[in-house]
Amino acid sequence: MYFAALLARTEDGWEASDTELLDNVETLSDLADLAREASAEDDTVLVLIEQEDAWFGVVRIDGEEDPRIYVSDAAAASRSSYGEILLTDELLGREPGDDEADLESLDLDGTEDGEDGEEDDDAESGGGSAEAVPHGPVGDPAVLDDLGVSEKELKALSEDALTEIAEALGASEVLETVR
Repeated sequence: MYFAALLARTEDGWEASDTELLDNVETLSDLADLAREASAEDDTVLVLIEQEDAWFGVVRIDGEEDPRIYVSDAAAASRSSYGEILLTDELLGREPGDDEADLESLDLDGTEDGEDGEEDDDAESGGGSAEAVPHGPVGDPAVLDDLGVSEKELKALSEDALTEIAEALGASEVLETVR
């Protein structure tokens, strides 16, 4: 089960709204545009996404700046349509189009039938695009530092992560209204 919410910082505190990301968003750029629309000013907007017991993500948009992203478990998120939006090539440290390079790097000269089994094992277990999606957190762990959630605290969150983030921000009541 997924949950996604927008928290927009206003003069009066935080305002929350839930969103159906799959209906409105296909790319990170779409997500940033949706978040910017939630703010009357160029205030901070947080997009909080979680897949129950698997991963959570935080996207921070400050005005027209590039989004800052933190994902708690990239490998788990990569198996999710929401996660695929967040796991950009830049976030994963890949050059755009690396998938094509992965295909080009495959040894397709006929030796894959077991001539050198040791190399085949390495290619299967760590090569290709799977290597580019690490298990564990990726992104900017300091994304919420100035809002009261330190890098260390963010990395330690697991279950109910979004609730704990909202509590630290003083936004737990508004987040619960959209849950």
